[in-house]
Order: sequence, then structure tokens, then C-alpha cells
Amino acid sequence: MKVVGLLGGMSWESTLTYYQGLNRGIRERLGGLHSAQCLVASVDFAEVERMQERGDWAEAGVYLASWARRLEAGGAECLVLCTNTMHRVIDDISAAVTIPILHIADGTADALLADRVHTVGLLGTRYTMEQDFYRSILERRGLTVVTPDEPGRTLVHDVIYDELCLGKVLDHSRQAYIAVVESLKQKGAQAVIFGCTEIGLLLDRETSPLPVYDTTLLHIEAALDWALKPA
Repeated sequence: MKVVGLLGGMSWESTLTYYQGLNRGIRERLGGLHSAQCLVASVDFAEVERMQERGDWAEAGVYLASWARRLEAGGAECLVLCTNTMHRVIDDISAAVTIPILHIADGTADALLADRVHTVGLLGTRYTMEQDFYRSILERRGLTVVTPDEPGRTLVHDVIYDELCLGKVLDHSRQAYIAVVESLKQKGAQAVIFGCTEIGLLLDRETSPLPVYDTTLLHIEAALDWALKPA
């Protein structure tokens, strides 16, 4: 089993899901008392959020790259960035380390194409929905990506930062998200991507009007496959 480095804290609520998912997955695959060999670096999300708000992605890249180097120095053999939005600076992080990074969008694209989904709705932070660093990867794989109209994008973004990142899971926000997913269905989406690692705290396969592709869970599966792949 190889050592997975988790670069998290953005937010720690979703990083907990990564840690639990890795350990549960290893136990299910190997049985007995097996658990994941991993290192966790959890940053101060308030610092990252301020950089996002200022649009200072270069500073954010330097900041996260410094933490990635710490994980590599500690013995991590690959890196998992436990956030969708901060894949905006994945190139800066990759340039700072020599270990591979498992991109969160790759496993999502693989799963969608395997299920013959061609048009997919994307939910996430405003940065993920409106900028092309994430959706361009999906589009290069031949997928058509649709996002909510305003004010849907603002609603989705605000619930993430004002509620989910603070551990607040509110029923009225769940109903609002369901309505947004319904609007994506009307745009022709065959499925919906939970393109923020916190959205799974609010919606799941039972409550979503469309089939769900949760990037967090797919990212965890990719990390499990990598960790257990024979050398």
C-alpha cells in the first residue's frame, strides 16, 4: 500500500470525508484491521478564502505549493487536493513537487463517459462554475457542461461558504438546491456533478432529481485504486 498525501482544510468538513472514505475503502478492499496509509495537511481555510476573494490565485498557488512540499517531505507518494475550487492552481502545486497529483476531474470524466452521459450539470463554487479550469477538462473529453443561471449560481455558492463550510446543513437550502438541479434537468442535463466537496453534505442520490456524480467520492476511489495498484 502506497502513502497518500491529503492536502485539505478547504474546508475541514470535506477533508473529514476524504479521511473516512480512504480508511473505509481500504478496510472494505483488504479486510481485517487494514486502514489507509496517509498523511494529512490541513490548511487554514480563512487564509485561502481571502485569496479567492481578492482573485489572488498566484498567492494561493504559492501557499498550497508550500504545504504540498511538506507532504512530500513527510513521505507522501502521491497528492490528493481535497477541494474542487483550488484545482484552479493545480499547475503551481504540481511544479513544486515530484510526486504525482490525482486530479479530481479525471475520475469524474471517466465515470460519466463509462455511463454514456453526454450532457452534465455542474454545481460548485462560483469559481468552479464560471471559470474554465475544471469544466475545460470535461469538455476536452467530449462532455457538454451546463451550469445554473443567475441567481442559481449565487445561491449555490453562498450556501457552500455560508453554511456547508461551517457544518450547517439546512433543509430549506436542500430544497433550494433541488430546485437548481431541476433547472439543470430542464437544460438537458442527464446527470449532475457535485463539483464542490461539501455539496454531498446536503444532497445525495436519493434527494437529487438527477443521477449524481460526487467528485469527492470519485476522487477517493481514484486514490484507493492508486494506493493499491501493484508497482
